[in-house]
Amino acid sequence: MLESGQRYDGLFMISLRGLSKVYEGKRKVVALDNVDLEIERAELVSLVGPSGSGKSTMLNLIGGLDRPTTGEIRIDGRELSGLSDDDLTRLRREKIGFIFQFFNLLPSLTCAENVALPLHLQGLPRRQIQKRSTELLGMVQLSHRLEHLPDELSGGERQRVAIARALAFSPPVLLADEPTGNLDTHTGAEVLKLIRHLHESLQATVLIVTHDPGVAQSCPRTITLRDARIIGDVRRERL
Repeated sequence: MLESGQRYDGLFMISLRGLSKVYEGKRKVVALDNVDLEIERAELVSLVGPSGSGKSTMLNLIGGLDRPTTGEIRIDGRELSGLSDDDLTRLRREKIGFIFQFFNLLPSLTCAENVALPLHLQGLPRRQIQKRSTELLGMVQLSHRLEHLPDELSGGERQRVAIARALAFSPPVLLADEPTGNLDTHTGAEVLKLIRHLHESLQATVLIVTHDPGVAQSCPRTITLRDARIIGDVRRERL
């Protein structure tokens, strides 16, 4: 952990200091309570804990989808709290890839079009977009599904498309929220194998939220949350 006043030295891809998130309403809910955490570049980390422990809140804060009540978040050395909404959107696009449990694919778009969507939003030339989306689907072994719609795919194939889309800009950080939670055991194992392969080949920093003990234990490091605080941080020998 970084001591108070110590400068960020570039070692960490993700750094949280004194991070808290409180929801005010009829009942005050403390979703995260003064969390400190550092994740090094190219680490593969699982995040576990019971429902309501703060896992998804932490992932959303790291991904810039929500803002903390107090504390500091740095992604690749850049502090998020001072960023405007536009700058935060730009940072997410350039630095962070999201993989969701329910895929979040647009049903009316083909696989290639779903993967190409963030590239279109960036305003890249059409030919470059087509080349990149084809490359990405090839990377996840779906070159034969370019023109298929999501409802023509298996669950595992849809998750592969979602992973390809998350890699559109080769982000240094991948955040995966229960990426195997909506899949059968065999398909989930295949998707996890793919994520591990991409982590190794791309040297991305990967944080996986999971309820699956097998998924958690397959990562070299597991962080455990309970009652909005980190209660465990286990490092294993390289798997």
